[in-house]
Amino acid sequence: MKKLLITLSVASIMAGCASSPEKVASSEQKAIHKTVVAPNSDNNDMYVAYADGRENIFYDADEYKSFLKVGESTFRKTYIGAGTNGMTRSFGLTKADKKKPTNPAEQMLKGELAPASDFYAEVYNEERNRFYVFGNWQDFSDYLKTGIDTYHYTEIGAGPKGATVVYVLNKSNNKVKPEATVKQFKANHAD
Repeated sequence: MKKLLITLSVASIMAGCASSPEKVASSEQKAIHKTVVAPNSDNNDMYVAYADGRENIFYDADEYKSFLKVGESTFRKTYIGAGTNGMTRSFGLTKADKKKPTNPAEQMLKGELAPASDFYAEVYNEERNRFYVFGNWQDFSDYLKTGIDTYHYTEIGAGPKGATVVYVLNKSNNKVKPEATVKQFKANHAD
């Protein structure tokens, strides 16, 4: 009887071990599929404006430019204390997205939507009268967490209304002028 119990115990342990990798694999697959890139989505750019003590985030360039001109968003979703350093975080929404439960900027910040490989971002700091410009998601994400731009290329007075423009770089690209990012910033603010 003891031998039968030992044999059954060993068999059940071995069966449990044999089925564990499948469970791990399926949970890994679920985690991989959590981050989704939808075709024609708004995952290639993001804009942040620190103004009036708020962190205003936009996934639509026109909404962002409108905010820079008038200081308000027509439609927004606000989270008190959820922003950087406990600031109020406000997502500027398009009219089409105002009734949706989420938006592309919110999804990217939560890791639910992967940023495009050609991601572009701007952070405007009203108090400093500076634009911080990014040519990739990682530099942008790191800056939002720390507020530090270790490597950068700066153009004093080159932005709208004489603002300083800081192109944030990283260790791998800090030796060359970020021509493509400079060109995109100037195109965004040409009007």
